[in-house]
Amino acid sequence: MKQTSLYLIASLLLGINVFAQDAKEIVKRADAKMRGEESSFSIMNMQIIRPSWERTISFKSWTKGTKYSLALITAPAKEKGQAFLKHGNEMWNWNPVINRMIKLPPSMLSQGWMGSDFTNDDLLNESSIVVDYNHTIMGIETISGKVCHVIQLIPKEDAGVVWGKLILWITKDEYLQLKAEYYDEDNYLVKTETGSEIKNMSGRVIPTRFELVPADKKDHKTVVTLEEVKFNIPIQESFFSQQNMKQVR
Repeated sequence: MKQTSLYLIASLLLGINVFAQDAKEIVKRADAKMRGEESSFSIMNMQIIRPSWERTISFKSWTKGTKYSLALITAPAKEKGQAFLKHGNEMWNWNPVINRMIKLPPSMLSQGWMGSDFTNDDLLNESSIVVDYNHTIMGIETISGKVCHVIQLIPKEDAGVVWGKLILWITKDEYLQLKAEYYDEDNYLVKTETGSEIKNMSGRVIPTRFELVPADKKDHKTVVTLEEVKFNIPIQESFFSQQNMKQVR
């Protein structure tokens, strides 16, 4: 009897560990599918919608793993040429209008990128949803006719992340992230992101439209549309430099 109880306890613990590993693997695959296993280049439009106005920003983005990213504003003319760089743990902004390079402190990670509902952390991939969080499958739900894993992400104690908790909806068959909820440290919902308009882009079936809606701001939202993307392109680490921020096109 005692041996049977020990066996059941050991089996339960083993099952929990495998379950947790599966959750992490699902998130890893979904993240790699959108980011690229090694690198990526994309062209996007961002529509910022407010009760009394709206505007659109176009930009290009280059990434290499989770350590390097560079975003270049291409329109409108007022912001054209601004660049944002993540190099390791440091983040920088180049503004050609004032001819100034600004280092972004950690306190600015949670601030809206270019006045949108996406944060600097969201757009510059400062934190890794694979490395910086513990993952648990909470259940199964259907979104837009697709069966999804519902996965909870809790930040690790030593992780320098913005969010207190994330909940992701990732399809079981193609590892598409169709929904994400972002919570603060007090477990209050801050914003919800949904992915839609699934298309084949560069040989991958992925969402191409992302709508972000803040929980406490009526009629506010930001919509990002993916116009072009290339995965795992040859790109050197030296591309992600302050010097290149001033000349990239």
